[in-house]
Amino acid sequence: MPELPEVEALSSFLAARVVGREIARVQVVAISALKTYDPPVAALEGRAVGAVGRRGKFLDFEVGGVHLVVHLARAGWVRWRDSLPVEPAKPSSRNPLAVRVGLDGGDGFDLTEAGTKKGLAVYVVRDPVEVPGVARLGPEPLDLGVEEFAGLLRGERRRLKGVLRDQTVLAGVGNAYSDEVLHVARMSPYKLASSLTEEETARLYEALGDTLRDAVERSRGLAAGELKAEKKVGMRVHGRTGLPCPVCGDTVREVSFADSSLQYCPTCQTGGKPLADRRMSRLLK
Repeated sequence: MPELPEVEALSSFLAARVVGREIARVQVVAISALKTYDPPVAALEGRAVGAVGRRGKFLDFEVGGVHLVVHLARAGWVRWRDSLPVEPAKPSSRNPLAVRVGLDGGDGFDLTEAGTKKGLAVYVVRDPVEVPGVARLGPEPLDLGVEEFAGLLRGERRRLKGVLRDQTVLAGVGNAYSDEVLHVARMSPYKLASSLTEEETARLYEALGDTLRDAVERSRGLAAGELKAEKKVGMRVHGRTGLPCPVCGDTVREVSFADSSLQYCPTCQTGGKPLADRRMSRLLK
């Protein structure tokens, strides 16, 4: 899933190509992706793009007073095309294309989504806060001071992994970067947020900022098609189950859940003790 650094890079990539340009056509191929009907999609056509920005994991295109807001979900992506086909795309169960946006010069971009589980969401609204997910967003993590960050954690009797991923607490951090932040901070994903000492809170705050800023810098200036590979290469523990930890050499382990998983280093984060993986325990019975 694209998170804060990748969506930030996508917004910069697209802004350089679409700001000041007129949208000639918008074709919705996957009707399930469109979550609004007023204003209609046609309201975007014939208007110039004024800005492209990011709100958490959402892309926000300001188009002549109307906003096209996109959440790429787990398997969505943006594919830039220097030349779009003239003929309309046809819906197909094998076609990952969800929405096509054509510009006045014949180029444009496709919003695609791989796999059978669909989560890509597209909204046309007058104000981005009309999008429920945007309205619920917590503060941007890179805009927080350490005292504000401490205030968010205070009273949170949940595990750090869940708190960091909660978009109502912090906007833009997902499964991958929460793993990375906790590894840099040398903290267990199961540690209760409310149990952190002042020193631990400061350490987690620093790890959060350093990890995200580093990822943003690595992604800066990359083309949309290069961002996924760059994200994967930059990971220390996430997606590296069974590989050596780059810090201590211990084997990176995984805890699996119903629809996701987390990765961590026992030596760096849990005092050498493996975390319980209930799904694996059931399989071994």
